[in-house]
Amino acid sequence: MPLQERRVPGPDHPIDITPNPSRLVVRVAGRIVADTRAALSLREASYGAVQYIPRKDVDMSLLERSDHQTYCPYKGECSYYSIPLGGERAVNAVWTYEHPYDAVAAIKEHLAFYPSRVDAMTESQD
Repeated sequence: MPLQERRVPGPDHPIDITPNPSRLVVRVAGRIVADTRAALSLREASYGAVQYIPRKDVDMSLLERSDHQTYCPYKGECSYYSIPLGGERAVNAVWTYEHPYDAVAAIKEHLAFYPSRVDAMTESQD
């Protein structure tokens, strides 16, 4: 297996991780899959913010690990989960960096959801 290129965030590719003060709820097929007030907002370069939810606030019994994997030179190896309740649309709907690089260590033990692969991802101030 060839070595993966590893990069460090900087001025040309910034990554900023901040606490999200809102309540974030993810729903699939009428079930709450995640409910947290401790999400982290990761802003990377020119991409939109991604919400990373602590595993402890996700109903892991509703997820099924998939064989799909990807790699990010800034964050590391990425693993995926599907949400069987959501059918075909929810395949590989969730991703996680289980051993993230030091620059993004805050997202360890967190999961992110593709908004287009779940029924609802809502933020509120309650």
